[in-house]
Amino acid sequence: MNLKPQDIVVVLKLLSYAQQRPPFSVMASDLGLSPSEVHGAMKRLQSARLIHGPEMQNKAILSALEEFLVHGLKYAFPAKRGSVTRGIATSYAALPLKTQIAPGDELPPVWPWPEGDTRGVALEPLYKSVPSAALRDPVLYELLALIDAIRDGRARERQIAERELTKRIRSRNAKSQS
Repeated sequence: MNLKPQDIVVVLKLLSYAQQRPPFSVMASDLGLSPSEVHGAMKRLQSARLIHGPEMQNKAILSALEEFLVHGLKYAFPAKRGSVTRGIATSYAALPLKTQIAPGDELPPVWPWPEGDTRGVALEPLYKSVPSAALRDPVLYELLALIDAIRDGRARERQIAERELTKRIRSRNAKSQS
């Protein structure tokens, strides 16, 4: 069973919930997926040993997830750039990185989105529903932007994104243990 791009979106959404995981139907609605897509993603994530099973409420195995996101994601799901378009800022052009990295002369990376407020170079999102899901959840948006910086950024951008993502995952670990 191979991981699919939407599985990464699902596990990032799991990290964004402050409390325990809601029903699959709520997750599906939050992410613009069907409940069966969420269920399939959870099975694949469990098989890949990135989340626990139902007996532990499908919580993320944070050390494994951190290792995969930082070191494996860019190889499993490489970034694909497109042409100039209107969209939603991502990677170093979105929070939290946009406050830490000065923009250069080039156009920023954006997820193509007709109602987007930024003109930039298209960066294909992990999954087609990412822009709308990110706009509904600021925590998920930041996690997805960090993931894009790891998938597509230059060395410095990747290092900062890895540090920020690791910090967020570890803070999630501290919250789950308290």
